[in-house]
Amino acid sequence: MRKMQEEMKRYADRNRRKTEEWKKGDRVMLSTKDLVFKERPVQKLTERYVGLYAIEKVVSSNMVKLQLPSLMRIHLVVNVSRIVWYKEQVKGQKKEEGKPIEVEGIEEWKVEKILNKRKIRGVEKYLI
Repeated sequence: MRKMQEEMKRYADRNRRKTEEWKKGDRVMLSTKDLVFKERPVQKLTERYVGLYAIEKVVSSNMVKLQLPSLMRIHLVVNVSRIVWYKEQVKGQKKEEGKPIEVEGIEEWKVEKILNKRKIRGVEKYLI
């Protein structure tokens, strides 16, 4: 009987992976898989992960309590499958938008080059 139990455990453990060790203060991002955003009705266009949140408490090996803003109306304790480590962006990785120039009290942007132009439903759109 014990031999069969050990063999079954060995086969079951073959497909399992080690869980990551989370600790208080780790910075993580939360998956948007089951979250609903009213301002973004199309799931396809939302980010995969949101925010930069800190772990407040490790409840168990597969549950953590996050420091979420009160505007997010979800439970603070989430499964570790819904979070990923936050990785700092490499310098120059994220493109910063240019700052507007004020001309006669109106904010405008200086365009370096127009790459493409197309007309959609009578409205001209430019790729700059």
